[in-house]
Amino acid sequence: MSTKPTSTPEASSTSDSDGGNETPPLRVNRTKVGIRARPAPDGDMALTHPQLYFNREISTLQFHIRVLEQALDDAHPILNRVMFLLIFSSNLDEFFEIRVAGLKQALLIDEHAHSRDGQTYQQTLNEISDIAHEHVARQYQILNDVLIPALEQENVRFLRRSRWTKAQKDWVSDYFYREIQPVISPIGLDPSHPFPRLVNKSLNFIVELEGSDAFGRSGGLAIIPAPRSLPRLIRFPEAISGNGSVDYAFLSSMIHAHADALFPGMTIKGCYQFRLTRNADLSVNPEEVSDLASALKGELLARRYGDGVRLEIANNCPAHLADFLLNQFGLMDQDLYLVDGPVNLSRMMAVINDTHRSDLLYGPFVPGLPKPLKHRRGSYFDAVAQDDILLHHPYQSFAPVEHWLKEAASDPNVLAIKQTLYRTGPHSEIVSALADAARNGKEVTVVIELRARFDEADNIELASRLQEAGANVIYGMMDFKIHAKLMHMVRREQGELRHYAHLGTGNYHATTAKLYTDYSLLTADHKLCRDVHLIFQQIAGMGQPRQTHYLLHAPFTLHSTLIELIDREIEHVKRGCKGYILFKCNSLTEPRLIQALYRASQAGIECDLIIRSTCCLRPGVEGVSDNIRVRSIVGRFLEHTRVYYFRNANRPQLWCGSADAMERNMFHRVESCFPVLNQKLARQIKKDMDTYLLDNCQSWQLCADGHYERSTPSGDEEAISAQETLLYAYALKR
Repeated sequence: MSTKPTSTPEASSTSDSDGGNETPPLRVNRTKVGIRARPAPDGDMALTHPQLYFNREISTLQFHIRVLEQALDDAHPILNRVMFLLIFSSNLDEFFEIRVAGLKQALLIDEHAHSRDGQTYQQTLNEISDIAHEHVARQYQILNDVLIPALEQENVRFLRRSRWTKAQKDWVSDYFYREIQPVISPIGLDPSHPFPRLVNKSLNFIVELEGSDAFGRSGGLAIIPAPRSLPRLIRFPEAISGNGSVDYAFLSSMIHAHADALFPGMTIKGCYQFRLTRNADLSVNPEEVSDLASALKGELLARRYGDGVRLEIANNCPAHLADFLLNQFGLMDQDLYLVDGPVNLSRMMAVINDTHRSDLLYGPFVPGLPKPLKHRRGSYFDAVAQDDILLHHPYQSFAPVEHWLKEAASDPNVLAIKQTLYRTGPHSEIVSALADAARNGKEVTVVIELRARFDEADNIELASRLQEAGANVIYGMMDFKIHAKLMHMVRREQGELRHYAHLGTGNYHATTAKLYTDYSLLTADHKLCRDVHLIFQQIAGMGQPRQTHYLLHAPFTLHSTLIELIDREIEHVKRGCKGYILFKCNSLTEPRLIQALYRASQAGIECDLIIRSTCCLRPGVEGVSDNIRVRSIVGRFLEHTRVYYFRNANRPQLWCGSADAMERNMFHRVESCFPVLNQKLARQIKKDMDTYLLDNCQSWQLCADGHYERSTPSGDEEAISAQETLLYAYALKR
């Protein structure tokens, strides 16, 4: 695929860089999404053979494509479809900032290096480029040919400047001179004004000029950086739009329409928007750091100016300007993406709430509560002391976790609270409760992971806030991210100390708890709570790994125990029992776990894997993985639960945890994985998992050749959406 623009007569200051060239009609294919097909390998091979593994980066990219497909699914309300398209854009940004940037760095170290599937890093980058170019073009086709027309039918309009009425043009002109021009600083390029250092993912314009300026300098090129303080989408006043429509103009259109005002007396030959994506991964050398928080503050500034990895330009930009920008950023042709619309689509997310059209979004629902909490009269401690309580978010409310902590903060009998925080949000009720507890004289210890990607700045601020309140704040360890989701409380009851704990699969984040599927366990089980206490001691102090009764924890016992549980299932089958394994997690990449699952399949064990995103295991290979089925659920909520289930000779064991089946989680993070000891609750989770396996509306099956094929009801088969089924089962819709 050619990515280079061509110079055309239309590529001038009169062209609308919000979208230029004609595109072919969109071909919608909703049943099969994937990558370059690869034949299934011969089953007679070693389990370490490269052909038995899918490329991690390509598999991750496939997940983003499945998200994009939701934008075409009319089962979602129209604004939710827009949201999926914008999430695809945001996901792709991070994919380039982290994954592609990492591959480019690895190439500099060893150009012959390759991944587990046998591809060299350069081959992977080439394939990423092919797939990304295809689907970025498709993304803009969906936006321009499907979503914008559908929104227009609902009187929500994105107006290019060629469609502005005279009243709208006048209003834009006033807005430009009042709100935009005073904060814009164009930069002419000449020997005394070299090319500026542009911030990662910022909106910019390259302008070609003719004529002479006030100092006699002849025209050439200039750069207009759009200040990040300016909204990328501006809503017209209702009086200007009329007919009850909600109309928007893009900031880029406003700047294009008035670019000549920024260069008085000169002629603009062309003005074209562009955006540079940079390497945004943080790098902190533990041998050179004495204060992690201070080191991260410096790295956060550096993140904005990392090496370039992708250049997006309006598709009507002439080739010579595109070449100029590529040379400035040290990029190749395959790093160039020509787009038919705004280069910074994720900033359109503002339209979701700004339109005030709730009828174009999913209707609200009231999260449910488990029976022990529905008609609670007394203390949360009393309810948890009676029996374990399980919450399934977002179908059930996250509020009990917050309320329990708030109660603990003011309870005079609570002596100590310990908690991990990975992502929690800048205005967290959880953090407020912990600060109140510290002010109330309780021993509060908070383990904050400062390196939670893209939340580093918020976490540094929260750490300072907790320290000011008197809490003991621990930043974790240099070599291991603290990713476990744990809370531990000690309470004096009838003269003795009693332990309580919350263990979860998701973050202590009230907002994402409404969007992500996760499990929360509230427990007073003595041995389980003791295990949580031991993990906190291990994180905060020093010494050898502590022996836990029930809890598995990375990087020590989680990986080895999961393999032991798989091998135990194989032994049960050898003795004549029926085996079964079910995993549900976000990603599966760790090779020894994959090999253990291959051995289980070869032993005749049926394996169901519900893997939302990246999966390197190749299912359906005869003699190797023909008993393994892999599916991905993509729908209204982000699947985030981690569940590991083993039939165990009809004595089932079910585990939930914070860890995905990835190398980083197993060996480079502190993770927790807890057994659900209450069999009633374990059966409830297994029933939820069975619902996912019945899904034929939002489920994608991974095929042996690497493609994902969407499940659809056949014949008279009942249509089942797992998320809708669980929503009706747990929550009250209104």
